Amino acid sequence: MNDQDLLRYSRHILLDEIGIEGQEKILAAHVVIIGAGGLGSAAAPYLVAAGVQTITLIDHDTVDLTNLQRQIMHQHASIGKPKVTSGKETLEKLNPAIKVNALQEKASASLLNELLPTTTVVLDCSDNFTTRQLVNELCVQHRVPLVSGSAIRFDGQVSVFDQRKDDSPCYACIFPKDQSFDEVKCSTMGVFSPLVGIIGTIQAAQALQIIMDIGQTLKGRLLLWDAQSTEINQIQINKQHNCPVCSIKN
Repeated sequence: MNDQDLLRYSRHILLDEIGIEGQEKILAAHVVIIGAGGLGSAAAPYLVAAGVQTITLIDHDTVDLTNLQRQIMHQHASIGKPKVTSGKETLEKLNPAIKVNALQEKASASLLNELLPTTTVVLDCSDNFTTRQLVNELCVQHRVPLVSGSAIRFDGQVSVFDQRKDDSPCYACIFPKDQSFDEVKCSTMGVFSPLVGIIGTIQAAQALQIIMDIGQTLKGRLLLWDAQSTEINQIQINKQHNCPVCSIKN
């Protein structure tokens, strides 16, 4: 780190649990964020502000007026732009020293197979079951830690699936791939604006803890946030030894 870095990140460095060593780990990290919507808009700025030097944003969508109620990485002038382009502009203004790879496409197996060998941690900030399952499968295969979040109406949830640990469950241990349910989206169900900020910033915090290997992450726990009652609950989750995704990993 140079003198500017020491000054910029001094409030981290003052923390005994982080220090210079922890900050250097943050600077060296590569974080992949799937989705530049509500959750991604909250998570990405904090990761960039904290010093993550390489961020890869993946999202195929463009900014719409209805997004601006909660997706704070985008501005009114960004309407019609690709979300990853708008996000890149915001993040580079926040921290000019970082590199943002803006990929306007859907997350695919081929893309993730290309990215994950050099990825420190993945944040799943997507909004559909199919993408979550795909991201989970590829993170299991590449043994890359996954921080998964979701938010709808007033309810949010977040967990960590860390396949570097043999006892860690994966997303499919809780939500089996063959599970049948009705997909719910905020476009039809609505979502409380600050909720995506709360869940997204928790995802960012979990990612930083993983990068620095400090504290206790949400591995093996599903955190549930009820924004109406302001209640937080946790559910213990265990690895399913018959899970078709993580029980057969190499």
